[in-house]
Amino acid sequence: MLLTACYTVWFASAFLVYASMPVVALVVMTFATALHSSLQHEALHGHPTRSRLVNEALVSLPLGLFYPYRRFQETHLKHHCDARLTDPYDDPESFYRAAFVYERLPEAIKKLLRFNNTLAGRLITGPALMIGGFICSDIQKIRNGDRDVGTAWIVHLCGVAVLYFIVRGAGIPFWLYAITVAYFGLSLIAIRTYAEHQWSERADGRTIIVERSPLALLFLNNNLHLVHHKHPAAAWYRLPALYSARRDEWAAMNGGYVFPGYGALFRAFAFRSKEPVAHPVLHRVRAEPPIK
Repeated sequence: MLLTACYTVWFASAFLVYASMPVVALVVMTFATALHSSLQHEALHGHPTRSRLVNEALVSLPLGLFYPYRRFQETHLKHHCDARLTDPYDDPESFYRAAFVYERLPEAIKKLLRFNNTLAGRLITGPALMIGGFICSDIQKIRNGDRDVGTAWIVHLCGVAVLYFIVRGAGIPFWLYAITVAYFGLSLIAIRTYAEHQWSERADGRTIIVERSPLALLFLNNNLHLVHHKHPAAAWYRLPALYSARRDEWAAMNGGYVFPGYGALFRAFAFRSKEPVAHPVLHRVRAEPPIK
């Protein structure tokens, strides 16, 4: 039902609203695209059916434009190894850099990465940095002969071609769609992902809980992120009950890494880095190959 509502709002905004109120239409489509990203997240975790292919088909139209669903699926499931959370190499969703890599970067790049570790930076420059880094990494994988990555991009580009004709059919320039709806859809999701994980010696202390938010539906309750990591197969609408049944235990489990809402995060970290760019513990120096 939610997926149907998401597509209905997106298509209605494109074909019925854009011609008379283009700004309103693009804003609504941006929120629908962010919701679609959250629904893709549900699909890769095995919802709403038991069929992986059916779930993929339900969310396969790439409203978010930039990321192939199959690559999202592969990297995100790898991210769910809690023992490796935040590792710059083993966690595909880590925002930390290896210290020895960060130290060798030009000062201008260091400043950009430090700004990107503020909440404002994550919304403004974060999508561009993620898109650029991800695409460059996947191009290298394809050059190295990774057929699964190549296949994922072929499937994705076929979906992008379909999306192009839909968007143009609605009278929206595709470049405008890309720099507004697709880009700022990622910015909305970045509100959730900004502080989802931090380094802690304890694996359970690495994942946040944001207790309440008007954006909870947009994020499909993944503001309760520790609960999701502990119950990755639980559907989004079950997470609040799982949290409320053991509220004090969850807070103790992650060492009090709990915020009352995203407003508290904005007030604390809108223009101040929450975390360093270089990982505080892992990969301080380049690992030397073993002596044979």
